[in-house]
Amino acid sequence: MGVLDAFSLTGKRALVTGGNRGIGIALVQGLAEAGAEVAFVARDEGQNRLAEQRLAEQGLEVLGLQGDISSDASGIVEQAVQRLGGLDILVNNAGICYHRPALEVPDEEWDAVFDVNVRALWKMSTAAAAHFKDHGGGTILNVGSISAMIVNRPQWQPAYNASKAAVHQLTKSLAAEWAPLNIRVNALAPGYIKTEMAPVDSPEFKARWIDDSAQQRYALPDELAPTLVYLVSDASAFMTGSVVVIDGGYTLY
Repeated sequence: MGVLDAFSLTGKRALVTGGNRGIGIALVQGLAEAGAEVAFVARDEGQNRLAEQRLAEQGLEVLGLQGDISSDASGIVEQAVQRLGGLDILVNNAGICYHRPALEVPDEEWDAVFDVNVRALWKMSTAAAAHFKDHGGGTILNVGSISAMIVNRPQWQPAYNASKAAVHQLTKSLAAEWAPLNIRVNALAPGYIKTEMAPVDSPEFKARWIDDSAQQRYALPDELAPTLVYLVSDASAFMTGSVVVIDGGYTLY
């Protein structure tokens, strides 16, 4: 196998959560461009169809599934397996964040963040692993965050930070436990990425989000896709339990 051949995902089947916009659709596109058959799941059926159309215009055929990972993880994985004819890769990308000081965070908001960012990720991972263990193994990639490693400013987001720290540690725990099953589990920890979720262009955030970064810029979602392809392909076959930081040098300081 040549070096570049190791990055090919031809013949692989992948499922991405939260894949109809932002970072998610960029990851879906990257997987498809690398040769994988890709399904993504999100709750908004209309937005799913728009995402399918957007990628079809680039010559990429992907499958959008309507579903709620918080309530039907097993059903979503089963549907992906049926529609794709199997499953080799799970990308846990879906997540939510609220900016609020700790003393003002209502219980329902804290619960919502952990329900999507941690519990649903756990349910999706165990559902996928149950399939992988009976079909030769597989790969799971979790989208964590530098928020698991630092305290963001000037905004406060304690629930999100704690949830992403849980994602990083869960990544390591599952990697250790599932290695004998030929299941690899790794994570990406992005810095500030321009999406609907992160208002990187807002003047109130620039001094801390952009100017404090070594590269003094934000990233676009598609800049994450090459590293994703590396982490779910044979190119990273000897990696599991790793958290790969992509933050323009933000966490150097």
